[in-house]
Amino acid sequence: MTKLIVNPGVCNLITKVEASSDDQMEVTLKISSGCESVNHMIKELGNTFEAFDICLTKPGQGPFYEYASEHFPGHAACPVIAGIIKCAEVECKLALPKDATIHFE
Repeated sequence: MTKLIVNPGVCNLITKVEASSDDQMEVTLKISSGCESVNHMIKELGNTFEAFDICLTKPGQGPFYEYASEHFPGHAACPVIAGIIKCAEVECKLALPKDATIHFE
């Protein structure tokens, strides 16, 4: 199981992600978020996905970004979806577990 926490910044709507996969092809996500939009997304899309369908797409594509483009409020810089995908990637051995950061100087 791979676990990840996304702190998206000033909104402070923390999202916790757990990804599990038995075969690295199908991944089950458990997501808990302070953001109602993220919670609605998972409720509507479900929690089990084909790894390639969510991880190996072009930036801004795939089921999460497609859902967000229609249902999320306008906040293009939100890192939560990228964090969800990163967690699934690591669990399915499509990426290594390395922190990604955005740091203001």
